[in-house]
Amino acid sequence: MTFYAFRSLYPFLLGAGLLACRTTVPRATQPVTTSPAPPAAPEETVVFQNGEGGYLCYRIPAIVKAPTGELLAFAEGRVTDCGDFGDVDLVLRASSDNGKTWGPVRRAADYNAAQVGNPAPVYDLTDPRFPNGRLFLLYNTGTVSEGEVRAGKAIREVWYITSTDHGNTWSAPVNITTQVNRPNKPAVNPQYGFAEDWRSYANTPGHALQLSLGAHKGRLFVAANHSAGPPQPQARDYRAHGFYSDDHGRTWHLSPTIPYPGGNESTAAETSSGGVLMNIRNQSGDAKNRLLTSSPDVAQFWEPVRVAQDLPDPVCQGSMVNYQAATGQRYLLFSNANSQAKREKLTVRVSQDDGQSWPISKEIYAGSAAYSDLVIQQNQQIGVLYEKDNYNKIVYTQFSYNWLAH
Repeated sequence: MTFYAFRSLYPFLLGAGLLACRTTVPRATQPVTTSPAPPAAPEETVVFQNGEGGYLCYRIPAIVKAPTGELLAFAEGRVTDCGDFGDVDLVLRASSDNGKTWGPVRRAADYNAAQVGNPAPVYDLTDPRFPNGRLFLLYNTGTVSEGEVRAGKAIREVWYITSTDHGNTWSAPVNITTQVNRPNKPAVNPQYGFAEDWRSYANTPGHALQLSLGAHKGRLFVAANHSAGPPQPQARDYRAHGFYSDDHGRTWHLSPTIPYPGGNESTAAETSSGGVLMNIRNQSGDAKNRLLTSSPDVAQFWEPVRVAQDLPDPVCQGSMVNYQAATGQRYLLFSNANSQAKREKLTVRVSQDDGQSWPISKEIYAGSAAYSDLVIQQNQQIGVLYEKDNYNKIVYTQFSYNWLAH
């Protein structure tokens, strides 16, 4: 066959399947590369909406995780308005699906037509009498406004209630004012005759702490603050302090007062050595930054206070919580309004060195945001319960550590 004849048969050979045979010859394949899926964006749900559940306004969020994994979200339910003083109850909602849905609003504590506030919940997980854990809810009561208390016209008392069924029922209130406060008001109670003359008083707004490491494992610790004596300019009469129990709430003891003038609402977390780091609101406003101090034993002393230049703050509350990665490494997380101008830009930060530095941060919400509280869910997601949109509501946002750190 001539070359030209072969060319004339080429279309026929194609139709007969010559090229189809070629497709059966193995080819060298290249590995398929794909980019890892980005971390899922935060999910948000409304927990307390103003005007719902019988309360005109909700403020001052606090949240804890039960040993069962259930989330318990607390707030002040303000009956008539959003003011800090008046007919105020402590209320609770629970979630059994990691914050996706929430049960009805339930009342945890009230003080008739007066104020009960500053919820500080914490689980005692080491009391052998309660192998499933016992929930403490510490709080303060008041009969007049903070300004009047600070002026010496009344006092704030300190109480706790407990629950062994995760907030469904509560014990009778226990008054621990003489153990953890120093008021000079014997006309109110003959036992309230302390020369220190503490006036304004507040537990940490947000969860309290149980130590899990070191010589004081099992200690319950509550960050707090007070004012002492007559009001002073630039809130210099305010000081932060804490109180603790080593016997499952039978007795309570004061930590030393932190001497920095203007130290107000404080929050605490455990350090990697079993000590305590305190993160304090600077009420004086001489620096629009958080104040930090730590102690290996809160019964003894606090290290000198430092102004945290990497933690700007508009004079507002903040929250800290411990987070342990799958690798076993321990971190501290901190949430606050990341602004020196106003309450906005809710941000969560990460410290890998017990609060010496906070190099990782992620903004949760750019708009109006104020008080917040952090929790670690059963599935290791991070949750933050916070006041949003000019105190219009309290929402719960959850996200992964991978999202936070990348």
